[in-house]
Amino acid sequence: MRVALVQLAYDDAESPPDRLERVTSLVSGLAGHDLIVLPELWYAGGFSYRQWPEYAQGLDGPVAQRLCELAESLGCILHGGSIVERGPLGPEGKDLWNTSLVFGPDGQQWAAYRKIHRFGFATGEPELMEAGDAMVTVELFDQDAGDFVAGLSTCYDLRFPELYRAQLDAGATVFLIPAAWPAARVEAWRTLLRARAIEDQCLVIACNTAGTHARTPMGGHSAVIAAGGEVLAEAGTQEQVLSVEVDLDEIAKARESFPVLQDRRL
Repeated sequence: MRVALVQLAYDDAESPPDRLERVTSLVSGLAGHDLIVLPELWYAGGFSYRQWPEYAQGLDGPVAQRLCELAESLGCILHGGSIVERGPLGPEGKDLWNTSLVFGPDGQQWAAYRKIHRFGFATGEPELMEAGDAMVTVELFDQDAGDFVAGLSTCYDLRFPELYRAQLDAGATVFLIPAAWPAARVEAWRTLLRARAIEDQCLVIACNTAGTHARTPMGGHSAVIAAGGEVLAEAGTQEQVLSVEVDLDEIAKARESFPVLQDRRL
């Protein structure tokens, strides 16, 4: 399976509509990839809290529609990162959600995941957004390996291993993780990606953000991590498209050669 991670860099000078056009151009040039992944909140800005309400939109809004068209035109699976979704009122009385979207080559939305763990310690996401309450997996297809199950999570979720254990128990062999992870904690990002791969023997495909916006330097280092913890590919700190060939059959081989999951007791 040929995977592309679009480690997008942006700053406060670029408007979200202009960014959408630039992303459209970037993604359009990735023909031949089976799976393309974008970062978290790339349209509205990962730390641009003040403009989230202005650029929030529904699951059928302009960003989703454009991504749907791109997936169909390229004949690929497109993980659109996440958007600020304006959806139904949640239990805290807010209508904004951090929602990641997956589109199929048929031009349909295959999955939506509302981020469960909100980052900000009572500010930022917890103050402005509702928390999702549902684990989401999606069945995807590779022409060589056939059907496989991918677990969806977003950025700060990475710090909560019980979510990934639940995805594993739901049949996941691949974790798809868009992020807007800052440079100040990028070593935690790199370590946790490998930890989630090693402890669950799953392939990790994680797309982070580059650049600086809302006075926050972003960490980059998007990566693909094998089920044994080996780093198959890793980006630097600038805007970059990371193109990687992955063999999904290697996941089963890793689990067979070191069957640690069979020894679970909890």
